[in-house]
Amino acid sequence: MSSGLPVYRTSVAPEWIDYNGHLRDAYYSVIVSSACDAFMDRVGLDAAYRKRTGCTLYTLEMHIHFLREVKQTDVIDVSVRVLGTDHKRIHAAFDMTCERFPELAATAEFMLLHVHQGHEPKAQAFPPEVMEVLARVTKECEAATNAAVSAAGGAASGSAGAASAPLPAIPGSRRIELRGRS
Repeated sequence: MSSGLPVYRTSVAPEWIDYNGHLRDAYYSVIVSSACDAFMDRVGLDAAYRKRTGCTLYTLEMHIHFLREVKQTDVIDVSVRVLGTDHKRIHAAFDMTCERFPELAATAEFMLLHVHQGHEPKAQAFPPEVMEVLARVTKECEAATNAAVSAAGGAASGSAGAASAPLPAIPGSRRIELRGRS
């Protein structure tokens, strides 16, 4: 089940296929990285913003969970769920699906840092207009997740009387999260 906001769609290129006939593991990263670029555009951190401000997002951590085999005939859809933000970081999950099966093909969890790329790159707070867009997109992600959970017959956290967490959950081998830092 996919939830979140759709941000990216791609076909699987023949050169992405490994000797087993499946999507090579490195290309899952290429796909979610491209989806992250599309997400940046959606929240106003596009090429014009980067040129005007000298700021961009750096990936601090990325964890990928490979859940299903993807084949060359598949078309991949990627949606994003904003799991948390602070004044200079975004914690996001990107869910990969394909039409061949209803379950997730993969999920990738990112910790992104807003950085000014000067002579010595340095973390920098998001400007207020980006914080406003991030707050709106976070609410949109929560609404999309709640709608997906409701459609699947579950209850999302934050709904009246709900006891379970929003789905899909990040698989639990190692979960990253926002921690208090200055």
